[in-house]
Amino acid sequence: MERIYLDHAATSPVHPEVAELTYDMMKKHFGNASSIHGFGRDSRRILDQSRIVFAKSINAKTSEITITSGGSESDNTAIIETALSRKEIGKHLITTAVEHHAVLKPMEYLEELGFEVTYLPVDETGKVDPADVKAALRKDTILVSIMYANNEVGTLMDIGTIGKIIKESDSAAYFHTDAVQAYGSEDIDVKRDHIDLLSVSAHKINGPKGIGFLYINEDIHLPSLIRGGEQEMKRRAGTENIPAIAGFKKAVEIMEADRSARLSSFEKMRVFLLEQLEKAGVDFELNGSPDQHLEHIISLWTKGVSAEQLIVSLDLVGIALSAGSACTAGNIDPSHVLIAMFGSDSPRIAETIRISFGLGTTMEQIEILVEELGKAVRRLKKT
Repeated sequence: MERIYLDHAATSPVHPEVAELTYDMMKKHFGNASSIHGFGRDSRRILDQSRIVFAKSINAKTSEITITSGGSESDNTAIIETALSRKEIGKHLITTAVEHHAVLKPMEYLEELGFEVTYLPVDETGKVDPADVKAALRKDTILVSIMYANNEVGTLMDIGTIGKIIKESDSAAYFHTDAVQAYGSEDIDVKRDHIDLLSVSAHKINGPKGIGFLYINEDIHLPSLIRGGEQEMKRRAGTENIPAIAGFKKAVEIMEADRSARLSSFEKMRVFLLEQLEKAGVDFELNGSPDQHLEHIISLWTKGVSAEQLIVSLDLVGIALSAGSACTAGNIDPSHVLIAMFGSDSPRIAETIRISFGLGTTMEQIEILVEELGKAVRRLKKT
């Protein structure tokens, strides 16, 4: 039985070239980048070269890139440290109801400390209205955090418009975006879109787990979330993970080189999948924006069929997909994203699956998915 992985939005397989390079780095470049001897200088060189690649990928300066352990640390640093360091200016923050938990949990924590958080609603496509952002801004607003693209339904937010609104407002707000799911798929430009803080994670683009970065605009000075040494220009303590950083750099280079071909391939797979499901008589609707979305994420409402039962049935024949964010897998709570989009009484909440493409996905695998998904839906509707 061929095992088919269609849950790339949760995490992606490490690219073979990335794995090979990372292993090679583990053997040869073990020096501490803070050491002044040759071993340390070799590691420092790799670190500096990687930072250049990361910065270029989002049109930032190298000094604006702080390497972290991934998206969650980047989000927590951007949100918590901005709030705590700017509380004398104001204690109001803005986000949306569909953010990743790496954003929502820090917001909840700050509410416990006395901060006020406005959670903006989204429409049925999962998009926040920039006009709502503008209306929510106040003079005491110190941070707006809105994701670049939703990890469950793939909807893209109007980041450029929102950034311009914040910049032209009379608030003191910094603009943070969680770009973990969008990085690698979208043309991200922090200067063009007036982004002050941006979070990225390597494991979404076929890089190693446990590594990422946080872009911090050069005019912003945030304390380190992790206290200790003076690494990362005193922004993030801890000895740098040079093998993972080098692997991340390689993943970014591969991502940049094949972006156009990859996205074109995903678009064809997406169209083919939806057309074939209709031909197979599967009763479904697409969740998310029909025209402003990530090509590799497809959220489907399989009408009248339990998502949990469907996922288990497909797993038994070797096909892996999900019901939403992997960070809530095993949690009995329904998707907060779908609730925000459709309301808590919608049948979509319990009947939505997420299919996501990535490295290694083929049209032949999509054909197998259509066949097995059709079988499972027909069987489960009879029970």
